[in-house]
Amino acid sequence: MQLVSTLTCPACGFAKAETMPTDACQFFYDCAGCGTRLKPKAGDCCVFCSYGSVPCPPVQADGKCCGDAACGGQ
Repeated sequence: MQLVSTLTCPACGFAKAETMPTDACQFFYDCAGCGTRLKPKAGDCCVFCSYGSVPCPPVQADGKCCGDAACGGQ
């Protein structure tokens, strides 16, 4: 399982490697390049699944979101 994903901002193209949480989905991420607050795209559980080079740990492990209500119960 990979725990580091490179997030790329769709607004400015700034990319930064970040360590993903293993116990929760990350719904918001503030771009260090332009300050845009990223949110998951429709159907994704977290910003790593939408904008990262590697999907979040629950998706890597099970092919789906963790199923927790905090991440939309997907």
